[in-house]
Amino acid sequence: MDPGLAIAIAFALAFSTTNGLHDASNAIATLVATRGATPLQAIVMAAIFNLVGPLLVGAAVADTIGGIVTAAPSAAIAVIGSGLAAAVAWNVLTWRLGLPSSSGHALVGGLVGAALAEGGVHAVNWGGLEGWHPVGVVGTLVGLAISPLLGALAALLVIRGIRRLTRRGTRRWHTPVRAGEWGMSAALAFSHGANDAQKSIGVIAALLLAAGHIDTLAAPLWVKLACAAALTVGTTMGGWRIIRTVGRGIYRIQSVDGLASQTASAGVILGASMVGAPVSTTQVVASSVIGVGVGRRRWHHVRWAIVRQMGLAWAITIPATVLLGGCAVELWRWLS
Repeated sequence: MDPGLAIAIAFALAFSTTNGLHDASNAIATLVATRGATPLQAIVMAAIFNLVGPLLVGAAVADTIGGIVTAAPSAAIAVIGSGLAAAVAWNVLTWRLGLPSSSGHALVGGLVGAALAEGGVHAVNWGGLEGWHPVGVVGTLVGLAISPLLGALAALLVIRGIRRLTRRGTRRWHTPVRAGEWGMSAALAFSHGANDAQKSIGVIAALLLAAGHIDTLAAPLWVKLACAAALTVGTTMGGWRIIRTVGRGIYRIQSVDGLASQTASAGVILGASMVGAPVSTTQVVASSVIGVGVGRRRWHHVRWAIVRQMGLAWAITIPATVLLGGCAVELWRWLS
């Protein structure tokens, strides 16, 4: 295998690992924060369902991500590898700061920055929407922008529905709510694997296509297994800083709140995976926690200062990674 291709694939697996470190922690944040499970129990559960997700759900998200860069085959490996390096660097930085940043935004920004530096605007598939299916950069950004709003709205509706159902509830509701938390957290981990592992699968497929190892963007089985395993490794490493931010920093949630957040997030992310829209588990889960707080009519209990910090991190992710991607491709050229 060409050394450049091997390095780029290594960066793709590193991205999947840091993605798991960021986003898989969000899949279990509310479950751990409400003491529905111990950290070890939650990590084992999330690792299993993260692994299963990309193997059972189709490759629509992978096709969307794999089609972002349209650089010539001779430059594609350098562009994609550099974009991945930029996304990994951003993920590590925001993880160290405990900020729930978006791995999806980081990947798009890194790929676009590297492609622009290498081949100009024509090296990027700007795309749009084909019916419900997102295409290229614009389609991906539409999905990333809409999904947090859907997560917040869905959580608001779910928490109000649950509160109405349990209005006269007693302690007997405690057990089914905890069981529901486990079930919805598993569904959230499954949907996270179905969406986020596909991002790495898509870029590796694009790399293999550019190198002539495959004829279409359909990824071999070993790619799916490797990306799912890397995502699982990131999960087991645990993103405790981010768990504290999402589970306790935004709004101090209770068990029923965690159930509402997980239910809303799992539905939004799994639906996005079905139509091929790459979304951010971080953004959807964090927004759903805000939706729960608003749905309980406790605006003043939401820590809006934390929300503003997260919003700032999300806003600067794409510009920062575009710059990092452009610098990375220049460094790649110099080293090669």
